[in-house]
Amino acid sequence: MANETEVEVPLEADAADATAERAEGDRSEAAEADQAGPSEAGEENRESQLVASYLQQALEERTADLQRLQAEYLNYKRRVERDRDLVRENATFAALAPIVDVLDTIDRAREHGDLDEGFAAVADQLERVVAKAGLVKYGEPGDPFDPQFHEALSHIGEDPEVEVTTCKIVAKAGYRIGDRVVRAAQVLVVDPATTEATTGTANDTASEATDEATDDESGQG
Repeated sequence: MANETEVEVPLEADAADATAERAEGDRSEAAEADQAGPSEAGEENRESQLVASYLQQALEERTADLQRLQAEYLNYKRRVERDRDLVRENATFAALAPIVDVLDTIDRAREHGDLDEGFAAVADQLERVVAKAGLVKYGEPGDPFDPQFHEALSHIGEDPEVEVTTCKIVAKAGYRIGDRVVRAAQVLVVDPATTEATTGTANDTASEATDEATDDESGQG
């Protein structure tokens, strides 16, 4: 019995020591796990931030590319529309420019009363058709002279009733398509009266009024 007791005591001590070692090991592993946990979480956060930053940058780049493509498309569309309008205007100009001479002939015939009823209807229809196509007739006596739209054939003096150089007589009407002149109006112009001429005219008018008043007084006497 004494021998059995001596054997059991060391076994219980070894078991206790082993249990203590295992507990110490578990505590060490737990401590290491606690230390590793925050580090790994921080690393994951940094990776998430990097991914989010990359995605944001990629989104901004794609948005800028889309905006640039949209601007290029709008510019291209405007150029196409402008070129189309220019081609249409050139075609209209080429088709209508020769008709201007025909319209001049109609104007002269109308002024001299040479248009009979049937031909007058045809002339009116032709003028409506070309006007609808964009050919605009302009030039009237009294219009201010504009060298962009008028061709001055002659100056025929001064006129105290005008303040700027003015179209007095229209020899040939002008025609334009939009802002493009097909043919400038051919006109005779008058200039505003100079100061001396205006003063002289005023003096003549005053003298005539004085003479009339004198004659009236003489008649009454």
